[in-house]
Amino acid sequence: MASPVNDPDHGFCRDCLALMPGRPPRCAQCGSPRLARHPELYRLHIAHIDCDAFYAAVEKRDNPELRNKPVIIGGGKRGVVSTACYIARIQGVRSAMPMFKALEACPEAIVIKPDMEKYVRVGREVRAMMQALTPLVEPLSIDEAFLDLSGTERLHGRPPALVLADFARRVEKEIGITISAGLSYCKFLAKIASDLRKPRGFAVIGEAEAVSFLAEQPVTMIWGVGKAFASVLERDGLRTIGQLQAMEQGELLRRYGSMGSRLYHLARGKDDRRVHPEHEAKSVSAETTFDTDLASLVDLAPVLRALSEKVSARLKKANMAGQTVVLKLKTRDFKLRTRNRQLSDPTRLADRIFHTGLQLLEKETDGTKYRLLGIGVSDLSDDDRADPPDLIDERARKRALAEGAVDVLRDKFGRKAVETGYTFGKGHRGRPARPEEEEEAEVRHPWERI
Repeated sequence: MASPVNDPDHGFCRDCLALMPGRPPRCAQCGSPRLARHPELYRLHIAHIDCDAFYAAVEKRDNPELRNKPVIIGGGKRGVVSTACYIARIQGVRSAMPMFKALEACPEAIVIKPDMEKYVRVGREVRAMMQALTPLVEPLSIDEAFLDLSGTERLHGRPPALVLADFARRVEKEIGITISAGLSYCKFLAKIASDLRKPRGFAVIGEAEAVSFLAEQPVTMIWGVGKAFASVLERDGLRTIGQLQAMEQGELLRRYGSMGSRLYHLARGKDDRRVHPEHEAKSVSAETTFDTDLASLVDLAPVLRALSEKVSARLKKANMAGQTVVLKLKTRDFKLRTRNRQLSDPTRLADRIFHTGLQLLEKETDGTKYRLLGIGVSDLSDDDRADPPDLIDERARKRALAEGAVDVLRDKFGRKAVETGYTFGKGHRGRPARPEEEEEAEVRHPWERI
C-alpha cells in the first residue's frame, strides 16, 4: 500500500486501514473516529506494544459475563493486585496494591486468582504474531515488547505505522484481547507513547516534537526516577523534564553521578539503545504471599521446600543452573529482607537450593512475622557444569540421585506423585497454590529492558 511520506494531512483509519487525505472527523469508508495522523507517521519505525490489563483481559475474554464488571487479578486478601481491569482502575485499584486496599477502593470487584499457565500461553500467541512482523522483537515481560520495524516496508507492502495498526486489529480479532502501541524513533519515547492513549491506544511521538513534549512532563516519566529519587530532585527544585533540559550535563553528573548522564540524554529524547531480540535471564525465582503471617521455622520450611522445587523445575526445563541462592522475605509491615549465599559451583537441584535457603532462613527466624517468602538463584549459566559429584559428602550424592528419580516419576505421573517429608500433608503451606505466586521466571536489569 503506497503511502505519502511525512504528510501531516494524510493519515489512515485504525479500524479499516483506509488512507484518509485531509482532516475528516471520521473515516469516509467505515465511519470510525479512530484516525491516525502525525507529521512523521510514515517514517518512524521503533514500536512498543503493551497488552491492555493483560491478565484481566484474558479472563474477560474467557468469561463474557465479566465484560462490564470490575475485575481484579490477585492472590487472596493477603496478596497483592497482579493487575486490574480499567473499570476497577477508575475506582482507584492499581497493580501491586495490597488486596485489602484494592477491595476497600472497589468492594464490588470480582477477584480472580492468576492462572499463569493460561496467561503464558496467550502471551506466546501474541509474541508469535509479533515475530511474524519482524525478527527484531525484544520482550520486556509476558505482555509487552519492543519491535524494530525498520526495513520491513518491502516485506509487508506497508510502512511500519500501518503494519502496527493492522497488528492491533488482528490481535483483537484472532486472540480476543486489546493492545496499545507506541511509535517513535527510539525505545524511550516508544514506551512513553504506548501509555498515552490506553486502552486500545495508538500514539506517535516524533523527533521534531520530542524536546517540547518532554519539557512539560514530570521527571518521574524518565526511567529510574522513582519516588525516592523524585524526592531528591524535588528538594533540588526539579519537578519537570523541562527543568532538566535547562541544565548542563556536567552539572547533572556532579549532582547525581551516572544517573545524571541518563537524565541529561533522556530529557532531550536521546536514546541510542537498539532493539535486541535476545537477553539472558539474570535470575530464576518463585515466591508466595501467606494468608496469615508466619514466624516459625516449622511453618516456613515447608513453603521454602515447595518453592525450591518450583525453581529447580524451571532451571531444569531451561537447562540452566545458578551459583548464588537468594532468599527473600517480607515482614508484616512490608519491609523487605534479602539474603544470599554463593555456592562453590552452579546448581539446579531443589535439595541444594532448599538446604542453602534453609540455612539463610534459620538466621531470620527470630520471632519476626513474615507475610511473604521467596527463593531464587542468580549468576546463571548452562547446566553442563552444575552439581559435580561430591566425593566427600556421600549423602549429598545420594540425595541428588534420588531427586533425579523423583523427577522421572513426576514427569510421568504429575507433580503431586511424589512429595518430600517437608511438604507431605502440609496443604497450601507446604505446596503453595500456583495462583498465589509471583510467576516471574526471569529477572533482568531494568535499564537493559525499558
